[in-house]
Amino acid sequence: MRIIFMGTPDFAVPTLNALVEAGHEVAAVYTQPPSRSGRGKQERPSPVHARAEALGIEVRHPVSLKGAGEQAAFAALDADIAVVAAYGLLLPQAILDAPKHGCLNVHGSLLPRWRGAAPIHRAVQAGDAETGITIMRMELGLDTGPMLLKGSTPIAGKTTGELHDELAAMGASLMVEALARFDTLEAETQDDALATYAPKIDKAEAKLDFTKLADVLEREVRAFAPFPGSWFMLGGERVKLLLAELADGKGPPGTILDDRLTISCGEGALRPLRLQRAGKPVMSAEDFLRGNAITAGMIAG
Repeated sequence: MRIIFMGTPDFAVPTLNALVEAGHEVAAVYTQPPSRSGRGKQERPSPVHARAEALGIEVRHPVSLKGAGEQAAFAALDADIAVVAAYGLLLPQAILDAPKHGCLNVHGSLLPRWRGAAPIHRAVQAGDAETGITIMRMELGLDTGPMLLKGSTPIAGKTTGELHDELAAMGASLMVEALARFDTLEAETQDDALATYAPKIDKAEAKLDFTKLADVLEREVRAFAPFPGSWFMLGGERVKLLLAELADGKGPPGTILDDRLTISCGEGALRPLRLQRAGKPVMSAEDFLRGNAITAGMIAG
């Protein structure tokens, strides 16, 4: 097929690679405009932008697709289909209608559960047993379109970062399969009554509240690892917590209970496994304790 690919972050790169490897013609890649970061605020292209350029594919990065000129330029590509993976812009009806067979999306959840911006984070945070990928036809509603293919995987203690990489690969494989079987796949309408919404992650959510239950906090730690990273204050220093396990013990919430850095919660306790001090690399709890005078009775908060 002649395809327009629309994506921005690392999550989308495997799908772009898979389309090219499967022999499809990628007429152009649409991605978010380069961001400015680092010293001198130099422009940094998105991961998809960088990969498309390496593949020799034309890259376009409009700030909006609402204008008639951008819509005409999109339609002029005369694509059979558009493939979308974490693009980051809403697609107007004129864009959805331009390719001969519409637009397909790689969505990181088992729809209709977790429509929205942060489906992987929210599935982990909620304690879902599994998550996955849904290949869906796009329409104007937020992730409401009919579903073509699904793949699932158990969450089973994984972090959002681990699931991100697993689902990115799964999404690439399923999209190639969906295009190969395009003429025979039957679309399944979503049950809106079963829908849940996955709002974008607010960095303020990442501060650990040790009055919560330990199992809730353990899920939050995995949900926010590696980004934005759960954190707490200890000895006047901000510490990121990237992995933890449930532990025995009780005391006032936030109290360090022993020499293994076990922290009491509203119910139960949490034992950090991987931490990061400001400006330092990620380290094990053992390495963290070697360089910090942490004693039982100190308060984390």
